[in-house]
Amino acid sequence: MFFYIEIVIFLLIIEINWGSAMKTLLVVEDEKNLRMLYEQDLLDEGYHVITAENGVQALEKIKNNKVDLAILDIKMNGMNGVETLKKIMEINKDIKVILNTAYSTYKSDFSTWSADAYLIKTSDLDELKTKVKQLLQ
Repeated sequence: MFFYIEIVIFLLIIEINWGSAMKTLLVVEDEKNLRMLYEQDLLDEGYHVITAENGVQALEKIKNNKVDLAILDIKMNGMNGVETLKKIMEINKDIKVILNTAYSTYKSDFSTWSADAYLIKTSDLDELKTKVKQLLQ
């Protein structure tokens, strides 16, 4: 009986320490290979990662999951990343948002300024992972 109680207490400690510390990221990227790359790298960093291939899917994921941070591509079919950013802010202003795009031209667009960060895509994901870590502290 005593051994059983120790196991239950141990499992509760693990749940409290890991469960509350694990942050959920939403990766919104229309290019499947990039989406999978980001997902795997961020999983390797210890995050819970959910993905969406467009803005409409992203909003559904946000409504059905507790998301701490969203990484948005800007150029996507249908609802683009800037429109998605606006909708996310209407749903939950506490979600941190990183705009991650191949285009630097959007950086001067005032509608992108509500994002917590604006990054230019590169093959090296270190900058993205560093920014995620900074924003979640």
